[in-house]
Amino acid sequence: MASVTPPQTTAGPSAAPRTLDRREGPYGEVVLRQRAGSPAGPDAPAAPVIYEIIANGCFLMDTSDGRSERLLIDAALEGLPADRERPSVLIGGLGVGFSLARAAEQPRWGRITVVEREAAVIDWHRTGPLSVVSAAALADPRCTVLHTDLVAHLRGGTDPRATYDALCLDIDNGPDWTVTDDNGSLYSPTGLAACRDRLSPGGVLAVWSAQPSPAFEAALRNAGFSEVRTEEIPVVRGVPDVVHLARKGA
Repeated sequence: MASVTPPQTTAGPSAAPRTLDRREGPYGEVVLRQRAGSPAGPDAPAAPVIYEIIANGCFLMDTSDGRSERLLIDAALEGLPADRERPSVLIGGLGVGFSLARAAEQPRWGRITVVEREAAVIDWHRTGPLSVVSAAALADPRCTVLHTDLVAHLRGGTDPRATYDALCLDIDNGPDWTVTDDNGSLYSPTGLAACRDRLSPGGVLAVWSAQPSPAFEAALRNAGFSEVRTEEIPVVRGVPDVVHLARKGA
């Protein structure tokens, strides 16, 4: 779930994360922490600050590397028909704001809607430290932030007739590693059917994951999506972050 590390603030030499805010909500505890990153060079006066979001004790994302979050948006836009003007995008999960910021940087997008269920996360962007990532995007007139649950929104929400040209979803560590048990329904046959119903013909579904999931690729095909594929972010070692992509038929 995880643009560049916000450069405006620097941290001291301590490597221990510092808690900036802790909230209890309807879905459990969410925490915003900061820690010092690696110095930019031997002559750098201090290490850059990295912000982390923790949910129910589970690390979700930080501001150290937003490549996969930008890919989530880029791949969805590239997957749309070239002649589709001012396409709309739904970003599921505000997170640390990299996906929203990326969408706002791209003039081709028309309506940009963000769904975020945690009031604390929205606050951290509007009036807190994460505004260094998202302030310009939140001021963009194309952007709307909805404080609601993504699964509920996809299955009807306040406007069951609303459709989008792209769904860019990043609310878990992937289909096989959900933050809360109820999020698992998003990746089920009924959840994927809801995603398909919310897409306009030829629309693109993009789902972030901390690891590839062949089982999820199969689920997308079984749900009636076509052109199912997975794009990986290259890493020196370990398992790569990926974006699962699929298209709704025209």
